[in-house]
Amino acid sequence: MSTVVRHLGLVDVAEGTTQSPVPTAAAGHKPLRIQLWSYNYDPEPTGIGPVSRVLAEGLRDRGHQMDVVAAHPHYPIPRWGPCRRPYREVRNGIPVLRLPLWIGRASTSERYRQELSFMAAQFAALPALGRPDVLVATSPSFPALLPAMVNARARRIPWILWLQDILPDGAATTGLVKPGLVMAAARRLERAAYRDTDLVVVPSRSFTANLVRKGIPDSKVRLIHPPATRVPARPTSAPNAGPLRVLSIGNIGFSQGLAPLVASFERSAAMRERGVELVITGSGVAAEHLRKEIVSDRVRMLGVVDDERLDAELRQAHIALVGQHHGGAEFNIPSRLMNFMTYGLPVLAAVSPAGEVARIIRDSGGGWVVDSSEPDGFPTQLKELLDKPDELSERGRRAAEYAQRHFSQEGVAQRFEEAIEHAATPGSGRSAQA
Repeated sequence: MSTVVRHLGLVDVAEGTTQSPVPTAAAGHKPLRIQLWSYNYDPEPTGIGPVSRVLAEGLRDRGHQMDVVAAHPHYPIPRWGPCRRPYREVRNGIPVLRLPLWIGRASTSERYRQELSFMAAQFAALPALGRPDVLVATSPSFPALLPAMVNARARRIPWILWLQDILPDGAATTGLVKPGLVMAAARRLERAAYRDTDLVVVPSRSFTANLVRKGIPDSKVRLIHPPATRVPARPTSAPNAGPLRVLSIGNIGFSQGLAPLVASFERSAAMRERGVELVITGSGVAAEHLRKEIVSDRVRMLGVVDDERLDAELRQAHIALVGQHHGGAEFNIPSRLMNFMTYGLPVLAAVSPAGEVARIIRDSGGGWVVDSSEPDGFPTQLKELLDKPDELSERGRRAAEYAQRHFSQEGVAQRFEEAIEHAATPGSGRSAQA
């Protein structure tokens, strides 16, 4: 049943999705008006969009009044068409203000233009945003932090920086931004945002260490792992019998480092002789680069798939692949890791052995770690697992148990609620001194 959404003076509104009843506040917690600024949001199927949706709905379910400010859907491919004017909609009971942007990711200049257009739209929308109790600004979209800082100062409200990526570091590592004026400006904005915010929420210990090295007090940083964005609608069961099936999902960017892993997989005689399959869903800027490494029908790229197909792929897989290129500081934590573990899939992580993904795998016992700088380790590890179904089952069980403790929507929303209440307490942060 569709929800009728009020026209609020911007443009004719879009049709939203079904509303959920608004619950009462969790015991012992005062209901707050929380405004979430997120470049990406539902219905975008991968990346930050689903993560932001899960948090917003989790906080809503704990009794808080949620409002979301987001860009028009565009990721990982702009299948929702262009958008030139702001509009309001309701998605699962949460009001969302959608802002226009000039969509383009084919080149570095187009990426700059897209993000700067969103920043400009945010500045233009400031008078219509009202005054929440707390503002939560999600990064990426680093330029979008500037209007967040201006808005929080002008309205004298506390704000939280929710880091998903450390963008200056990530842009430098992947070569997206070269040393020069743009990088220098990004570093200045980064320092200003860390200094200005009341609290920085990070997804990993490596992020905390990164910020502390940059002079941010440890007391100003709080670790909260991202939530799983997919939960099986019914209990998972053993995958179908047949050749070993490996699954990768989500964004296909250069930071995932999938191309050398696929090339090594295709070269492996053991993978070829045993008919091991590698299925890749999703899309992104590196998809065509990755496709060039495929030379057999044992590697299949499905593109962006719907929820039903993705659920089926997750259930049919034996092992999940998480790839992450590393050439410096760890600058993001892939949300696919949380989803794989929630489905009880053992994870083979081709990452930095010193990073957070590797730590989670080791702590949970839910998989294996190979060094992504040595891509031949990927098929070598798979070869060792070809005749060990009991080990696959045990690692999957451990992954699911760890996910339930650390990545559930309820648990993440509760930890975020505590962080928000800390930031909103008078005298606890920067806003008290503004």
